Amino acid sequence: MARVSVVGAGAWGTAIAKVLAENGHDTRVWCLESELKASINERHANGLFLPGVELPASLVATNDLLEAVEGMDLVVLAVPSLFLLSVARKMLGARSIMEGRTLIAVVTKGFIETEKGPRLIVETLEDYLPGFYRGNLVYVSGPSHAEEVARGRITGLAAASQNGRNAIRVRELLQNRYLLVFPSLDVTGVQVAGAVKNVIAIAFGMLDALKADSPDFGDNTESMLLAAGLNEIMALGRALGATHPETFTSIAGVGDLDVTCRSIHGRNRRFGREIIEKDILAPFSGLGDLIARIKEIGYLPEGAVAVSHVMRLAEERKVPMPISAGVHRILDRKVAPTDFIKSFLQSMSGRQSGLGE
Repeated sequence: MARVSVVGAGAWGTAIAKVLAENGHDTRVWCLESELKASINERHANGLFLPGVELPASLVATNDLLEAVEGMDLVVLAVPSLFLLSVARKMLGARSIMEGRTLIAVVTKGFIETEKGPRLIVETLEDYLPGFYRGNLVYVSGPSHAEEVARGRITGLAAASQNGRNAIRVRELLQNRYLLVFPSLDVTGVQVAGAVKNVIAIAFGMLDALKADSPDFGDNTESMLLAAGLNEIMALGRALGATHPETFTSIAGVGDLDVTCRSIHGRNRRFGREIIEKDILAPFSGLGDLIARIKEIGYLPEGAVAVSHVMRLAEERKVPMPISAGVHRILDRKVAPTDFIKSFLQSMSGRQSGLGE
């Protein structure tokens, strides 16, 4: 039995904590809300972020971050990308972190804004954590909606690290009869796939909503958009240094993209649909205003946070990403969603690849 902790009690963090506790590990979960701590410890439920799921009685919640991480064999970071760096800095008060005795895994998807511009999560954390962690962090991603993992639906994840032994260690701690974990050495590719697919899913959600009222759009159209989106993910991944092409044709790439675009549980797909169905962008003047007031949405569509980072990285490396660029313009209130979707699909007929290049 290992001592493990999950930092962040959102839906995904809670699902991961449930898995670890059910696997027989001494498991803690850190959350900000005192009422959520009480709910997990006393009622064994997280009705705020993962309703309808009974949590193991052995799972212990705490509001004290240092208490959550001190002396752990494994710490899993599961807070949103907007807050990840500030939480990681506070963890430095734990002796076991400062001495590099605790294995750290990350399940957060997206990018982090730094003084050097947007950067991938793992390389950014490596700059703030003690030097022991450089090349030793483990990034976990894949087609894994929390609602299904928490209910024992068979799911596959990739655990990526430059240190293959650490990736295998995380697999040993997480894997069980319904959660399959596959080690990977392509830390960059897995991160890019996990971040950019949220942007593509916003576009997919908009198209899905438009499909209901337009004779021009159907399942075939959505598959074409999904394929073009995968092409954008691969292009940016290669530009940023992804090492294994098969990353993008595996669960970390096409698998995660497919479930994020098509599942009813997907927040980014939901956000895209609500842009059309509820005019959810109407209260916001542009993307900056949307990010500043993102809590007003009622849930966090990570693609809305990631899209500006994606575009800056794409522009720096001269990678054409028309879907991501369109989502960026829509969220910035520069173009109407219907106009972009139609013009993008029409423009694809002039591309030889048919995949958005």
